[in-house]
Amino acid sequence: MHSPVQTTSRGQKPLLRLLPLAILGLAALPAHAELSDTIHPFIAATYTHDDNLLRLDDSIPSVFGPRGDSMRQLQVGALFERPIGRQVLSGHAKVSKVAFEHYDSFNYDGRDYLADLHWRIGSHVDGHAGLNYVQTLTPFNDYHSTERNLRIQRRSYGDINWLFHPSWRVHAGYERNRAEYDLAVQRFNNRTDTTTDAGIDFLASSASRVGILLRHVRGTYELPRFSGGQLFDNGFEQDEVNANVNWVFSGTTQFQLLGGYARRTHAALTSRDSNGPTGRATFIWSPATRLRLTFSGWRVYEAVEGNVVNNSLNKGASASASWDWTTKIMATARVQRERRDFNAASGAQLPPGASDSGNSLQAGLTYMPTVHSQISLNANRQRRTGSPLVGSGSYLANTISLNGSIQF
Repeated sequence: MHSPVQTTSRGQKPLLRLLPLAILGLAALPAHAELSDTIHPFIAATYTHDDNLLRLDDSIPSVFGPRGDSMRQLQVGALFERPIGRQVLSGHAKVSKVAFEHYDSFNYDGRDYLADLHWRIGSHVDGHAGLNYVQTLTPFNDYHSTERNLRIQRRSYGDINWLFHPSWRVHAGYERNRAEYDLAVQRFNNRTDTTTDAGIDFLASSASRVGILLRHVRGTYELPRFSGGQLFDNGFEQDEVNANVNWVFSGTTQFQLLGGYARRTHAALTSRDSNGPTGRATFIWSPATRLRLTFSGWRVYEAVEGNVVNNSLNKGASASASWDWTTKIMATARVQRERRDFNAASGAQLPPGASDSGNSLQAGLTYMPTVHSQISLNANRQRRTGSPLVGSGSYLANTISLNGSIQF
């Protein structure tokens, strides 16, 4: 059931119109010396317009109201970094208020907290331990409603590295990720993923690294899934053997790879079990001093926040560029294409060919009037060819945003 659309009162709209001017004024503030060597406060404001906010299918008229909407975000927070002996404690705390011009039922307060401890014992053993909490609005790509659906993500992690030889290192890690959804009809997507890994690396004198990484992932869902007239456990386990490579060919060329072979098994409907190559590869090249190009390709399992399916096998590629036009102006661009196969991991009983594909184009321009302030303008065009079998619509969405920030 969808809640009725609420509209913003007229008294709020002038503030919305004035926000772009406030953003431009934000970065024009005079620069000041940093308040502290440890804590760096900042403030940021963003104005965004999206012409298909709910990611509705192009062939279906909107029954919720206008397809597009404008939103404004004000964020304040602080970055921190504090040495404690040989250890380093770092992180950030950010809070934000996000308001929509028409769909003000979506208005929410965002949260983003991170604390990371980089610890060391002697000169050969070190690692990280940390906690992260993020509260934000769930994207509309796979679920469409005018009811607000907040997503809370909690992450805890820890790892250890032992350099037992100048050229050899062993390491192990643990990570727990939990996602919770505020909307009752979406709580069957509440999940917890735990990952444990261990590996060994050869460290070359050129700062390159080549290694093997073994990984085990266990996914559990809070509520059972309903499909085919029955409830079932949608949990899974995944075992991986990966090559772990970061090869520095030169100061301008670098190749990264984390990928190999994975086997994924399910607690129920074992016909979904699959195995094969997975991973992500990235090639970074700087053909000129001010130009940086990045090319990536991936084949990975990902969660889906939809009503019919909640997992997919994603295959994609992207290319991006950043160009320092001047010392104060930077231009960026990115193109991406991805295909999602829902049969590989979904709990639903789907016929062959249940998949969708999407591509996106992004361009941006950033101006940094001072060392601690910047203004950026970004535009994005996203198109998806959906699959009605899984409720994945075909749509086109164009987004433009203006952002200003200053750090004190």
